Amino acid sequence: KLNVGVDTVQHGVEGLTYLLTESSKLMISEADFQDSIHVLGFSDELNKLLLQLYLDNRKEVRSILGELTPKLPSYHNLEWRLDVQLASRSLRQQIKPAVTIKLHLNQHEDQTAQVLQTDPSTLLHLIQQLEQALGEMKTNHCRRIVRNMK
Repeated sequence: KLNVGVDTVQHGVEGLTYLLTESSKLMISEADFQDSIHVLGFSDELNKLLLQLYLDNRKEVRSILGELTPKLPSYHNLEWRLDVQLASRSLRQQIKPAVTIKLHLNQHEDQTAQVLQTDPSTLLHLIQQLEQALGEMKTNHCRRIVRNMK
């Protein structure tokens, strides 16, 4: 009926979806939305229709996007204990340390606990990896990604 190819219609729908989801995600104002679509070169009538579509549906789009995000558990508390085995029946002089960690998490208002046990060298490696990840978050690239995710 439109006398255009399937790919053209598909790209148009994908572009419109992207425009509405990103605009709703960032909650941009009317003026910013108009500036964004003005660059596309559409007629004033079509720009007004797109603006009205955005204003009518941005809250619903935000609620749907909020439902799609994964509900990950959050930190509540941490308990730890250091156990050292100094000797056994077969080995009289040995040192075998172990770190036991009990991690309390909140998920959907439910509290769960995970018990983990590791040796100190693995724990130090884990700490180094987490510190490296936190350092990565301070780079401009990661800041840009996080800012666009909000």
